[in-house]
Amino acid sequence: MLTRKQHELLMFIHERLKESGIPPSFDEMKEALDLASKSGIHRLITALEERGFIRRLPNRARALEVLRLPDSIAPGLNAAKKFSPSVIQGSLGQNNLSRQVKPATPSRAPTPSNDDDAGSAVSIPVMGRIAAGVPIDAIQHQTHSIAVPPDMIAGGEHYALEVKGDSMIEAGIFDGDTVIIRNANTASPGEIVVALVDDEEATLKRFRRKGASIALEAANPAYETRIFGPDRVKVQGKLVGLIRRY
Repeated sequence: MLTRKQHELLMFIHERLKESGIPPSFDEMKEALDLASKSGIHRLITALEERGFIRRLPNRARALEVLRLPDSIAPGLNAAKKFSPSVIQGSLGQNNLSRQVKPATPSRAPTPSNDDDAGSAVSIPVMGRIAAGVPIDAIQHQTHSIAVPPDMIAGGEHYALEVKGDSMIEAGIFDGDTVIIRNANTASPGEIVVALVDDEEATLKRFRRKGASIALEAANPAYETRIFGPDRVKVQGKLVGLIRRY
């Protein structure tokens, strides 16, 4: 499962190889995908390589080989603009950024859980991992479901994410916790949200406003607050609960 940008880059490389037999340069890829810097191309190529779609040939500059294409070209890759939690898994790194992926279906009408000790608990999908730290490479899929108390998810659509990272520890959110998120596209200052930046990066941060700009604030002094223009950030959900296993 590829993100929109990953899909665009893969098809651009594929078409260029078909036409000329030579992979496009990083500058050409950056221009084709309308990215601000070549670092974004590096991240996309790394993600495609990790997922087995391309291979970088050793000891050769600008050498890429397309190993496979997506099983189907899903029209939703370019059209999906509604609720789309970005699920994240991988290892934290200062230069790794997560990316938005194909929309998933959250729990609109939670169903009773079969857990013996759940009682009247309801089940919502766990959509993978989200970075509470520097965003990391994302792939999205429903890994399993989790039973939660019904009063935790009263009203609206909900999904769960497993936390990876330590940037929200002073808000009581630790690596390995599971956060419960209510689907929302707006937030009030001070709320903890799933924020999508530039339609590519997703992270769990506290939402603030700085004049006309939006600030994504960590709850760990080791991480700096990131400031963005209002058109660069989309709220994809708000934290409503947390589950921790000891």
